[in-house]
Amino acid sequence: MQTCLVVDDSSIVRKIARRILEGLDFQVIEAEDGVDALVVCKKAMPEAVLLDWNMPVMDGYHFLSHLRRMPGGDTPRVVFCTTENGIEHIERALEGGANEYIMKPFDKEIIAAKFQEVGLIAVPE
Repeated sequence: MQTCLVVDDSSIVRKIARRILEGLDFQVIEAEDGVDALVVCKKAMPEAVLLDWNMPVMDGYHFLSHLRRMPGGDTPRVVFCTTENGIEHIERALEGGANEYIMKPFDKEIIAAKFQEVGLIAVPE
């Protein structure tokens, strides 16, 4: 079973993402900021990261920068999931190492589609 790290300071967003991802057969680990997420990644690198941009302590962009420099940190597929919808944020995220970018609010279909695009789940036949 693949693991997805959900990084968001909102417990409600983490709970919704957990339900969706578990329904897509992912084991889910949660972190409420980038620092907590780095601790998780040092213990065991996940296959996927669903990442918020705006968080206290360490935001998603800085977490991504640290992640991509860690041993094995180039492996996880990172999908930014945020309210930041400016083209400059999207470009910055993708240039910084994100694989995809989705907007809040999200639903199962949106997450499934993006996870299919980055090769985390199979495309239904």
